[in-house]
Amino acid sequence: MASTSTNVRAPSKASSSPLRLIQHKKEALWFYSFISIGYDHVFNPGQYTDDMRDLAMDQHADLHSPNLKVVDVGGGTGFTTVGIVRHVDPENITLIDQSPHQLGKARKKKALKGVKIMEGDAEDLPFPADTFDRYVSAGSIEYWPDPQRGIKEAYRVLNVGGVACVIGPVRPTFWLSRFFADMWMLFSTEQEYIEWFERAGFKDVELKRIGPKWYRGVRRHGLVIGCSVTGVKKESGDSCLQLGPKAEDITKHVNPIMVFFRFLIGTICATYFFLVPIYMWIKDKIVPEGMPI
Repeated sequence: MASTSTNVRAPSKASSSPLRLIQHKKEALWFYSFISIGYDHVFNPGQYTDDMRDLAMDQHADLHSPNLKVVDVGGGTGFTTVGIVRHVDPENITLIDQSPHQLGKARKKKALKGVKIMEGDAEDLPFPADTFDRYVSAGSIEYWPDPQRGIKEAYRVLNVGGVACVIGPVRPTFWLSRFFADMWMLFSTEQEYIEWFERAGFKDVELKRIGPKWYRGVRRHGLVIGCSVTGVKKESGDSCLQLGPKAEDITKHVNPIMVFFRFLIGTICATYFFLVPIYMWIKDKIVPEGMPI
């Protein structure tokens, strides 16, 4: 799946649901302070498996040399970074995330020794333009209040010829799954991913579907990790895309009661997507191979 047209002006926020109770930086920070406890062992087996990660890093991110300079944005516990270090020397890799709890887990991993690990905002990266050869972000875009701004930042920090690889959710088609998805966080359509990349200035944009082997490619319930989108930066400097003010200013005071309410309800909605993989795994075992599930 690919497209080549480019626009220079665009609305900076996704246009589907206004709810998304944990598509806010502060709620996401709270969410990950809890989920970081068992992220690699509870979340990943049902949503983002080793096979999915390795497929994306081996075939999509184009990590063809150990000398490439790579940034893993929203890298959390370093699960994806572990896949990157199999191709790239650790000293050439930077892992950045806003959650100190997730980064604490990353710093304890022996495989990531030598990787630069730092706190930072995906929508405002602390690097000059034309810094990295590869930009990787897996399981992060769904929490960005302003995904177009984050993709624009990906373009800015890449060198000419650099490749961005963003891995994220796909929107459900089943009404109940779509309801919980929209209450929880950003489940983008495949077309939205492509448009964000093109508007930022990326060329050769491609979207490839990924998912657990037992999911059989079903999109009815969506996937928390369901596609890998790549694009190539062809010109030096920042994107020519013009955006307005940030969707969320993390320095601005917010009502703590409202933050807690959004966090609580959003976490309840997230539980639905911890149950869906179990349901789909059972169906995969029961329904004969080759039949739709």
